[in-house]
Amino acid sequence: MSHRPAPQHVHPDDVSVLTALTALADPVRLQLVRELAASEDWSRSCSTFDVPVGKPALSHHFAVLRSAGLIEQRDAGPRRVNRLRRAEFDRRFPGLLDLTLREE
Repeated sequence: MSHRPAPQHVHPDDVSVLTALTALADPVRLQLVRELAASEDWSRSCSTFDVPVGKPALSHHFAVLRSAGLIEQRDAGPRRVNRLRRAEFDRRFPGLLDLTLREE
C-alpha cells in the first residue's frame, strides 16, 4: 500500500503580502478559507468542501493556500484534514483575514 507524501507547509512569516493577496484573490480559495474560518480546527477533510472544481483542481487550491501560509493539513487515516492558521497569519498580516472574511 503506498502512502501519499505529507503536505509541505510554509510559515506565514516567510510569505510576502503579494503571495498572500494572490492566494486570497481566487474565488474558490476564498470560499475554502471562509469555510475553514467557520469550522473547528482539524474538523474539515478536503472532501467536505462544496466547491465547483474537480479533485485535481481542489488539490491545487489547497497547495496554494499552504504555500501562502494560510492553512495547515495533516493526514488522519485516509482523510486529509485542514486548519486555518488564523493566529499565525494575523500576526504576520494584522487585519487582512478580517477584511477578507467580511461578507460583501
